[in-house]
Amino acid sequence: MSNTMQYKGYSTIIRYSADDECLVGHVLGINDIVGFHGNSVKEIRKAFEKAVDFYLESCAKMGHEPNKPYSGRVTLRLPPELHAQLAIQAEMEGGSLNNWMVTTLKKAIEQHA
Repeated sequence: MSNTMQYKGYSTIIRYSADDECLVGHVLGINDIVGFHGNSVKEIRKAFEKAVDFYLESCAKMGHEPNKPYSGRVTLRLPPELHAQLAIQAEMEGGSLNNWMVTTLKKAIEQHA
């Protein structure tokens, strides 16, 4: 079971608010605050999509570039020994460390899903 939704490249995690007795969500991975709520899965999906659309329209009207959820860049701090092992593994498989890590992370996500 998943409590995540995606729309136009934006993501959210849906949670239940016992205080408000409804489903709530916030757009993830952006600096701006975009929240929404609903009383059913159907309502929360519509509210999420409406919130993203409103956010994008508002940014366009104000002439601001909307925040992108993720840049595609990740900086990792690894022990040098692990870095060396990963680089050697990638080289043994005939690719770059970056490509090897992307492929390996995709496989991990697919197995986890």
